[in-house]
Amino acid sequence: MNITETLRSEISALISGNHLYDTYYKRWKYLLESYIGGEEYRRAQNLIRYQLETNSEFQQRLNNTPLENHCASIISTYNSFLFRTEPTREFGSIENAPELKNFMRDADFEGKSLNQFMKDVSTWSSVFGHCWVFVTKPNITAQSRAEEYDAGVRPYLSIINPIMVLDWDFKRSPSGRHTLGYIKYLEDVNGDVRTVKKWYPDRIVTTVVDLKKNEVVQEEEVPNGLGKIPCVLAYNKHSTFRGIGISDISDIADAQRFIYNSTSEVQQAIALDSHPSLVKSKETNAGVGPGSLIEMPDNLDPGLKPYALEFSGGNIASIYQSIQHTITAIDKMANVGAVRATESKVMSGVAMETEFQLLNAKLSEKADNLELAEEQMWKLWCEYQGYEWDGVIDYPGSFNVRDTGTEINQLKVAKEAATSPQLLQHIDKSIAEWLKVENYEEAVTDTYPTHQMIGPNSESVTVSTKEQHNQLTAQGYTMEGK
Repeated sequence: MNITETLRSEISALISGNHLYDTYYKRWKYLLESYIGGEEYRRAQNLIRYQLETNSEFQQRLNNTPLENHCASIISTYNSFLFRTEPTREFGSIENAPELKNFMRDADFEGKSLNQFMKDVSTWSSVFGHCWVFVTKPNITAQSRAEEYDAGVRPYLSIINPIMVLDWDFKRSPSGRHTLGYIKYLEDVNGDVRTVKKWYPDRIVTTVVDLKKNEVVQEEEVPNGLGKIPCVLAYNKHSTFRGIGISDISDIADAQRFIYNSTSEVQQAIALDSHPSLVKSKETNAGVGPGSLIEMPDNLDPGLKPYALEFSGGNIASIYQSIQHTITAIDKMANVGAVRATESKVMSGVAMETEFQLLNAKLSEKADNLELAEEQMWKLWCEYQGYEWDGVIDYPGSFNVRDTGTEINQLKVAKEAATSPQLLQHIDKSIAEWLKVENYEEAVTDTYPTHQMIGPNSESVTVSTKEQHNQLTAQGYTMEGK
């Protein structure tokens, strides 16, 4: 093997991934296209190609088929619940750290606050099943913390999607804990130029290669002063393989592709129904489009008279039924049927409550994983700054997913049926909470519902206080209507 072949082999090994990466790469790419949609999805050509269909016909069908992006819709729905209430952070001993405020306001040196950054972590972990978060700090060889602060040097965050992480290796420590011992990822892709970064506990190696020229443009090795790889693996759900998560949209993306192909069939059926095919001989001249003229030779055989092939569009309704069934299946898989409903659905109260509980459980699991990932980030952040992390991160553990319309109707019926002043007051309190009435407790503390009570001799007394009500009850009075 000559030097050129050896170099080509080394570059190929540098930009290649491990076995798990090669196994999951196509699936990750497909999930990314399904989430992004638009031109990315169109270029992926997820339509089933017809037999004998030309390239131009296939491209035209791709351009004419819209995508109903359920993957993006469901992930957006999850995030809307997860971050409706911001996580609570108690920073402990680093509460007054001078660099903390700047980090909270700009966590990634790209203008994103920490909450916005964690939304991105939630999004990409939902898409791929997991994502990698690096906590890094520039090394400017400052003499003191004050010099670093004046220079604006502090730890910052960056997300690396699984599709860019080529290789990784976990080591089991003597205590039994698994730690990341090696990771290699594509830091930058610029045409034929690739920047590959490899992290070890003691060093960081950055290599720039030009694939077209088949040469190493630059290679740099610097020490890793932290002594560990400052990377956090943020899971959506754990799989059976370490370093691989379970996506929220894995099955939903397949259902979305089915809807995409069915929509194309609807478009083709409508086109055939609106513009039937014309069958004619070669000698017959016919224009293209509605209302065109047809010229037949004088000596044309009557049996060869042009005729139209009419298309029966009756199967369009069945295609739409199939699409609607698939959308219902997507809602069931994601537990968002009642949340994403655009029209009234026939669901029992028990079924709706069960679906809300399933959604609440799913969101709680996602919140727990985000909370765990952020705590690990803060530990690395503190190690860079020489602090000891003793703070607490708390994401919402329960998500109040309620059908308020149904609850109000139930309260209305209950109020019409209730006669007890205490029960009526409780119902009014529930309505006030739904309406978000402030200071309701103070407003009703000294009030009591006025009502009529009937005595033993049918005399009627107006009661306006609880004490009066109790006294009359002891004397044999009852509430009117009882």
